[in-house]
Amino acid sequence: MPERNIEFGKYGARGVKGHEAVARQLDDLAGYIATPVTARRGLQARLHYLTRTTHAREAARAAGLTITDRTPRAWTVGTRTPSRKNLERIEQAYRTVRRENVARYLTARLNRAGRGTRVEIHPLNQSQVDRPRQRAMEFRTMNVRRWERIVAAWAAGDERELDEAWVDPVVHLGSQ
Repeated sequence: MPERNIEFGKYGARGVKGHEAVARQLDDLAGYIATPVTARRGLQARLHYLTRTTHAREAARAAGLTITDRTPRAWTVGTRTPSRKNLERIEQAYRTVRRENVARYLTARLNRAGRGTRVEIHPLNQSQVDRPRQRAMEFRTMNVRRWERIVAAWAAGDERELDEAWVDPVVHLGSQ
């Protein structure tokens, strides 16, 4: 993988690292609430998601949302408003809990009973790289059959493990 042995974007190439692109795509597949947490509707939807079951409340506390049980009710009714810091905590806790809840479904969906999922690999944008330093790159596709480790790292929010897990299936593509 080029980002592992050279300075990523050193000569002006633009793009994202493979594991970051995978994380973005998995985030899209997770189907988060579209309304921002700063809007009343978005806040209420997230609070409902985080407080509707005992498991969700425990997961929210484990994700860093440390509030009493009365506080979300006051926020929902509108007698109090959460601070900016609490809004960030609510958003982070919601995303963490959502990832944990969706991980098993995504793994099954992407594995497709052993058939795997086709992945498109697009080259970096080299328009800003000087001509002698540009590399010949082409669009590639591959079929990833084992998504367990990738999805588990994404669900845990472990970027280093996600990078390691993503390199395993794509290492055979070469340095492009």
